[in-house]
Amino acid sequence: MVTMSGLVIAMLLAMLDNMIVAPALPTIVGDLHGLNHLAWVTTGYVLASTVATPIWGKLGDLLGRRITFLTSIAIFLVGSALCGMSQNMGELIGFRALQGLGAGGLMVGVMSVLADIVPPRERGKYQGVMMAVMPVAMIGGPLVGGFITDNLNWRWAFYVNLPLGVVALAVCWFVLAKLPRGAGRATIDWFGAALLSVWITALVLITTWGGSEYDWASPQILGLTALTVAAFAAFVMVERRAKEPIMPLSVFANRNFVLAGALSLIVGFAMFGGITLLPQFQQYVQGASATNSGLLLMPMMLAAMTVSLIGGQVITRTGHYRALPIIGTVLMAGGLALFATMDTGTSRTTTALFMVVLGAGMGCLMQTTMLIAQNSSPLNAIGAATGAATFLRNMGGSLGVSLLSTLYINTLLDSFTGSAGPAAAGATGAGSAAAMTPAMLRALPEPIRHAFQTGVSDGVHNAFVWAAIVAAAGIIVSLFIKHVPLRGFADAPKPEAVEAELQTA
Repeated sequence: MVTMSGLVIAMLLAMLDNMIVAPALPTIVGDLHGLNHLAWVTTGYVLASTVATPIWGKLGDLLGRRITFLTSIAIFLVGSALCGMSQNMGELIGFRALQGLGAGGLMVGVMSVLADIVPPRERGKYQGVMMAVMPVAMIGGPLVGGFITDNLNWRWAFYVNLPLGVVALAVCWFVLAKLPRGAGRATIDWFGAALLSVWITALVLITTWGGSEYDWASPQILGLTALTVAAFAAFVMVERRAKEPIMPLSVFANRNFVLAGALSLIVGFAMFGGITLLPQFQQYVQGASATNSGLLLMPMMLAAMTVSLIGGQVITRTGHYRALPIIGTVLMAGGLALFATMDTGTSRTTTALFMVVLGAGMGCLMQTTMLIAQNSSPLNAIGAATGAATFLRNMGGSLGVSLLSTLYINTLLDSFTGSAGPAAAGATGAGSAAAMTPAMLRALPEPIRHAFQTGVSDGVHNAFVWAAIVAAAGIIVSLFIKHVPLRGFADAPKPEAVEAELQTA
């Protein structure tokens, strides 16, 4: 439990950062004169974290978990300090990417260290404890960020990471000393890492720019599509021949791992893409403040935490887990479908009930998919498997946020213009509906305000419909997961025997 305290703090760092920064973003872009680059403050962080995840996982297998985990914490803290000292948007975006590199190591490091010290049969209850970090981050982050922005300076939204990070460094330095030191020979597949960075970046740019910045048939989007396909094909070829591949394709030879990875991708797309839009509806349609947006997400987070803790105990006591992904995907798809029914008359109480359904689905899935992925991999490739599974979830989240946000914005603008007329853009006081803020909306005449709220409702409806469809595909995937008994340390066979057993399964 002493070790867990360090891991919990590290997980809190990774999850808390974006939640604290979000309420400060309007002030940040105003101070640094960078409204046009607003999206990249978040995208740079997410992209760097996604690309770095499998790299950190492989480094952990080669060099040992302790040194790589401590290094990732240090990089995250350096990035946080530099973000707070940024003088322009270019510096801030670059330093946010540095922060993301460290954050990728935090996420995969926590799960890999946990896999080293706790056998799969017992791991469920400890991963449930990790899930309890999420509501703290989701609820406390916006409140802390709003307080810092209103009462201190936006730079403290980044500096606040430093004391927590120092505590995590100190605790993990001592309590992780007995972890295995790894092979001691770091042969890193840098060419594979570069190709991975190219194709995932190009893919996210397609989903971010397609249909908004550029037409889907434009030379820019078609060129990025060709680059994505070519870089991905080259990445697969390089990984097949690399001595120490950054993402070993062998982990995908096991059917359960492939299904768990696909489920992680779907969960990331539907869940994170959908959740990102909830504050938009709450603030613009239901009149909630930015500072209180975390409190309004409490029903979902509490449901996720409760179900995750119960599910972890059930897995630990019975050793069975197959039902949880099925139940979780059904609840997640149902919750997202319920959100698609929201309109301008939906009350906060109704929204809270919908959140409970979605949160229960999250609680069934978040830890279980990782547990299945780790249990489906040889013991000497846990880091690579954890990195690959986390990468797929993060990639799904990146694609979900970019695609569903683009769909939401386009629907909102079309609906608003159609309802209020072209002249409404001039009446917003910001030149266009795309620059609307909740404070500005409250100052507008009732007809224009209602037209904009209707546009938000229509945009959220379309986004959640597609999120629910993607989540429904997850139900089909979960049905094909096969139950493989969870390993324990006492009866754990040698890596070669495990690998043969998993290939047979």
